[in-house]
Amino acid sequence: MPLWLVITGLGITQIIGWGTTYYALGALSQDIEATTGWSKALIFGAFSAALLLSGLISTWAGRFIDRNGGRNMMMAGSVLAAMGCGLIGLIQHPAAYVAGWLVLGIAMRFATYDAAFASLAQIAGAGARRAISYLTLFGGLASTVFWPVSHWLSVSIGWPNAMLSYAALHIIVCLPIHALVLKDAQGEKAAETQAEDTVVPLQGIDRRKAMAWFAAALALNGIVFSSISAHVVPLFDGLGFRGDEAVAMAALIGPSQVASRIGEILLGRKLKAVHLGLIAFGLLPVALAIFWAGGFSWVSALVFAVLYGASNGLVTIAKGAVPLVLFGRRGYGEVLGLISTPNLIVNAAAPLAFALLLSGTSPQAALMIAGAAAIASGLCMARLTWLHPR
Repeated sequence: MPLWLVITGLGITQIIGWGTTYYALGALSQDIEATTGWSKALIFGAFSAALLLSGLISTWAGRFIDRNGGRNMMMAGSVLAAMGCGLIGLIQHPAAYVAGWLVLGIAMRFATYDAAFASLAQIAGAGARRAISYLTLFGGLASTVFWPVSHWLSVSIGWPNAMLSYAALHIIVCLPIHALVLKDAQGEKAAETQAEDTVVPLQGIDRRKAMAWFAAALALNGIVFSSISAHVVPLFDGLGFRGDEAVAMAALIGPSQVASRIGEILLGRKLKAVHLGLIAFGLLPVALAIFWAGGFSWVSALVFAVLYGASNGLVTIAKGAVPLVLFGRRGYGEVLGLISTPNLIVNAAAPLAFALLLSGTSPQAALMIAGAAAIASGLCMARLTWLHPR
């Protein structure tokens, strides 16, 4: 199977996978609330529970991929995603809604980036970093594609039928693609290609320390990104921007993610993976500092939105590339699971915590607190880069 076809196939499933799960509520939550009368706490609490469950099974899922291959897991993820969407769409009851999201929490871990990155490592070998970079280009389009599609479906046929349409996409499109393009993503493939590594993976205490520093960088970074992303429009509104201005700022984030990933593909060969990570994690505190120093003006807001999106785009690549260089391809799925667990757990809690923060203080103060977490994230990555500048 040509690698470009594998990447293209996985790219299509990533757009659908992210768009019908992680980004679904961004377009459907208001209609769900209006038609059911359910509280926001229930609607978004079920989503947070799904992210928490995804984090709790993350390490186990990584080990499963290492032993049994990415193909089996991603196919199972497609089936589970269809079941979760179908359950939410068929039974408009709070219990079914929560249960459906819990199923989707497992599906997200089985069929989105972590599983796809591990599968590419099993297939692409030494070319895994380039393959991961290309794959993230597709994933960056998920919100751009599915926010308007979800809104149109909700208006046209209602949100329950939109969820049933998502279930059909997972069975009709994603499942066959995973079965077709991942035939070479078999268990222990990473072990077979370990001899091809150009550097010796970290071992012992150095390995554990490096994993801890990188996991901390991801988790602290995730606190900021998940908080701001969940509240970007009301946050800009609270800073004095009009509604259309706030939406325009939010709209810049997606293209900036994709643009930064294209830049990494074109210029990334000149960067070591840890230096890419340093840039990725370092851009976020720079973006917040410029926003604050500019007095939260229109110009500084534009710069913030562009740098914020660029940072998010590069962090996704760094999450896959840095572990490959430091820890090797053997056991890569488990490594991704371990370092992702804290990030997924804080992603589940951060939006609610940031909402409480916004209700108890000003948007400016909330952003300053977020800036402190962003600085800490960058310092963790700087420490890792200093320890292991390979």
